[in-house]
Amino acid sequence: MFTGIVEAVGTVKMLKRGANSAIITIEAPQILGDAHMGDSIAVNGVCLTVTSFTNKTFDADIMHETLDRSDLGSLRAGSKVNVERAMAVNGRFGGHIVSGHIDGVGKIARIETDDNAVWFTIAAPQHILRQIILKGSIAIDGISLTVARLTDSTFSVSVIPHTRAETNLVTKHVGDEVNLETDVIGKYVERLLSFEGADRSSPPQPSGEITKEFLLMNGF
Repeated sequence: MFTGIVEAVGTVKMLKRGANSAIITIEAPQILGDAHMGDSIAVNGVCLTVTSFTNKTFDADIMHETLDRSDLGSLRAGSKVNVERAMAVNGRFGGHIVSGHIDGVGKIARIETDDNAVWFTIAAPQHILRQIILKGSIAIDGISLTVARLTDSTFSVSVIPHTRAETNLVTKHVGDEVNLETDVIGKYVERLLSFEGADRSSPPQPSGEITKEFLLMNGF
């Protein structure tokens, strides 16, 4: 599990593509002081497993599913990526629950300056937008951010100067793709409200709509 608080910006040294997979090498000495084989590190929000490392770089395998669902396959030598180690049990929970399992890719539609903040407006697929709520949390390239605006086709976040300077957002332009992970709690709620199971011994499942009867049945 991750928190969406980026620890460092790493540099891709190599992306070796296979038929349906890849091996990535990332330079990020800031986070490798206590590295171990098998550690989980989020790269642009994608949970990857360390397969080898030095004091400056680490390697990770990228499987077919990850290439299809994220933008890691479009990286190249020199690309800047956000990196975060898995959350330590004794660490502060500064962001929100981030699993490192990307829901899809969005595209930067607008970048606007607003005094000391910068607004990023992201166009996203409908299956992602339906899981986003105003003032809810979302991870963009692994960065925990708050949704400040929401439309039928886009959402926007307002980024403070520190966050932009300390992440790869400083390198982003209109048209660039970003990895998106919606709030895991919202996904569980959506699944529970819409699931129609075959086990008839269980209580009837809701249709997906919040009705007066549903609220009364659940103590409201």
